[in-house]
Amino acid sequence: MKVKEVADLVGISVRTLHHYDEIGLLTSEETTESGYRIYSESDLETLQQILFFKELGFPLKKIKEIISSPSFDRAEALELHRKSLLEKRSKLDNMIRTIDKTIQHSKGEIEMSNKEKFEGFDFSSNPYEQEARDRWGDKAVDESNAKINSLSRNEKKAWEDEFNSIYKELAEIRHEAPDSEVAQEGIKEWYDFLNRMGNYSLDAFKGLGQMYVDDERFTKNIDQFGKGLAVFMRDAMAVYADKNK
Repeated sequence: MKVKEVADLVGISVRTLHHYDEIGLLTSEETTESGYRIYSESDLETLQQILFFKELGFPLKKIKEIISSPSFDRAEALELHRKSLLEKRSKLDNMIRTIDKTIQHSKGEIEMSNKEKFEGFDFSSNPYEQEARDRWGDKAVDESNAKINSLSRNEKKAWEDEFNSIYKELAEIRHEAPDSEVAQEGIKEWYDFLNRMGNYSLDAFKGLGQMYVDDERFTKNIDQFGKGLAVFMRDAMAVYADKNK
């Protein structure tokens, strides 16, 4: 199958497949005489595995390490994916039951205890934090968490306000060239802000920007401030990191 055919089959963009090829995550072994990539059945199985891992929140770099390892067992990975998805489904089912009860309660059809109102909520794990740990290790994350947790309620509110303010300012200039003076001034403010809470190297900063685009969860949250902001930040962060090394 050609790139466009695979993209249509899977529901992802041709650009995504090209990116996977560029980073060595999914490289088709065959090409046509015209130079077009041809994806084999084996390539499609690998792509399916990549998307399973992506669904579970793994960054592309980690996925590449996993599936390239000689010890990687596809059958074992599929079983793990299945268990994880069943666990996710169980949590969603509990949330749906709580919503249904809440609707009935709001109509006066049933009474709900305070405990019942919060059944199904589970804050025991944080996929963003785990992803950061996978990519950069525990030190920077632990330092950042320790600083944030040591703040008073008013200090945390001020931190959140500054966070939102920086994103709003970046959203206003997202149509500027990423290497422009105004873009680089804005992204420096973001870099300085992050390093007040943690210890991010320029390489980590650049990697973080790439993750804003690679991971749809990040893109969705960031683009709430302005469509295209995640891509702009990735490009501006890459320029800043390269210029200041």
